[in-house]
Amino acid sequence: MLHFFKKKPITGYPRSFAKRLTWRIMLRMIIIMILPVYLLFQLTYGIVTTGGLEIADRLLSGEIEEIRRITSDLYTATTNTAPFVEENLDKPDRMYDIINRMLKLNPYMRSCSIYFVEGYYPQKGRLFAPYAQRRDSIIMESQNACDQGNDYVNAEWFKEAISSESGYWAKPFLDNDSAQSPLVSYLMPIRDKKQRTVAVIGVDLSLEWLNEKIQFMKTSSRNDTEEWSAEYQGYYYMTDSAGTFLVHPDAKRLVRKSVQPSVTKNSYFAFNLFGKNEMVVDGENVLVCSQDVKYTNWTMSIVIPTIYFDFFGYSIAGIAIASILIGLLVVYFFGRRSVKKAVKPLSQLATSANEVAKGNFQTVLPPLKSHDEIHKLRDSFEQMQRSLVKYTNELRATTAQKASIESELKIAHDIQMSMLPKTFPPFPERHDIDIYGTLKSAKGVGGDLFDFYIREEMLFFCIGDVSGKGVPASLFMAVTRSLFRNISAHVSEPLAIVSTLNKAMTEGNDTNMFVTFFVGVLDLATGLMRYCNAGHDVPLLVGRGVGSLPCEPNLPIGIISDFQYTQQTVMIDPQTTVFLFTDGLNEAEDRRHAQFGDLRIWNVAKRMLEENRHQPQTLIEEMTASVQGFVGDAEQSDDLTMLAIQYKGILN
Repeated sequence: MLHFFKKKPITGYPRSFAKRLTWRIMLRMIIIMILPVYLLFQLTYGIVTTGGLEIADRLLSGEIEEIRRITSDLYTATTNTAPFVEENLDKPDRMYDIINRMLKLNPYMRSCSIYFVEGYYPQKGRLFAPYAQRRDSIIMESQNACDQGNDYVNAEWFKEAISSESGYWAKPFLDNDSAQSPLVSYLMPIRDKKQRTVAVIGVDLSLEWLNEKIQFMKTSSRNDTEEWSAEYQGYYYMTDSAGTFLVHPDAKRLVRKSVQPSVTKNSYFAFNLFGKNEMVVDGENVLVCSQDVKYTNWTMSIVIPTIYFDFFGYSIAGIAIASILIGLLVVYFFGRRSVKKAVKPLSQLATSANEVAKGNFQTVLPPLKSHDEIHKLRDSFEQMQRSLVKYTNELRATTAQKASIESELKIAHDIQMSMLPKTFPPFPERHDIDIYGTLKSAKGVGGDLFDFYIREEMLFFCIGDVSGKGVPASLFMAVTRSLFRNISAHVSEPLAIVSTLNKAMTEGNDTNMFVTFFVGVLDLATGLMRYCNAGHDVPLLVGRGVGSLPCEPNLPIGIISDFQYTQQTVMIDPQTTVFLFTDGLNEAEDRRHAQFGDLRIWNVAKRMLEENRHQPQTLIEEMTASVQGFVGDAEQSDDLTMLAIQYKGILN
């Protein structure tokens, strides 16, 4: 290979030009690549680490979702059972049936109990605490927890639960010295009809299943007989708000040891560059990913030793350095020859450029031998050609992706619509009520909702408008509608429905979303309607005339958990239609941004009443035609929802 280094004459150029040009290029490459090589090392290490952390986040999300589902089931079971306990406070022996039923319906529930205040049932003694538990998948016979000398009234947890306004997850504990996994309890106060706290209902969740499920990541260089170390093992752990371990591979740390003394931060450039921090756990360098478990005060974390990323980071950086060195050799050996190439005619380059301009992006450009301005022009055309090909491919991929997103939004819209009533008339066998409703989303999915059903000869109905639009609003809407169905299945007062729904939607509302909501309960036997308005547009009554339903100015749902809502009543005359709508009707805009307004709504309602055509479907169809005629070809700016209910009176 020594002949490559011999000085050879270059036709048409000075003898030293090629060599000087080559060495100048190599020198500049070395100078320019010093910083990129260093950054490449740091960036590669950071990218590999970030990729690992993203995978860890997904694994962590899967574990958290299962925990959230189980804790949500226990929370829902406790919340739904509390009203039954309050209704049967005059039947102490009935409490055993209630807790046994809870335990049977919830397989993850370790035990369930109701602790009454001292002397509440004189016939039961000083203390009364019905208690049931599950041992090895078998539900043991329920008993009074006080029979075993459990003087719970002086316990801190009982005092705290009695003074609590609502349910909460209590501190973890071990039920006895032989227990290897902690128990966590969800406690909720029970109140009598005078709103006095008379008992605490508590359900226990054992985390033994979670400790058994979590498998620790170990390298083949370690074995089970060696001492446990974070350097060679990745693992999960979970803590409560005080830092107490609920889940950890070292059973000695459960409940009794806090996380603070064993975790410290240690800054590192590559991690800080990506917004991450290396941690020192038990003296070893690790990465820690953490996520909160929704609706609890727990935090789930995954610990990943940095040794897993060292090999990848250094290997890729070494390959990059080797590639740069090879590039320098290629420049040295072949760079001098490139200066000997002759310049091809400019007309050939122009012909090729015209083909590219016609859309033939794969046209091969002529190989030019010159290294002057013509060669620069060719390089510019080649770069433009590659950019056009890349842009075309990206545009094709973006178009396909957009079509996929539109298809998914269409499916989401169909799912959302399937949750709402869509069969009209909904109760063809009944002649005392007529109902019709429509919902038209401004986007693929929206945040408006309406619902109704009949229970015990009472019509329960609602209409709502979630703040915002799109997918987040649709999810909030789905949760609101589901909670309305669940809550109203157990209570009949609109005030209780709205208050309970407000507390549920406020908890964990990190996005600060809210929903304007109207709930009504119409007694079909008498025409008496009880209702509660949570910041929604005031409905119209279309019967003897057209008028607004009197409504108190309450806050929407999801803003303040303990807001005191008000309930109102009104007597609905026969043949009167209750017309409910969202602000997508009165705030509908034309191209000049003028709004449809309340006055036009009233005018349409009056005209329909005068023509005796104020039946629900006819009224909504006429209202829809009027707003469409007003808006014209302007884009719909908000979801449009209308619900009309005509009470026809008692039929003989």
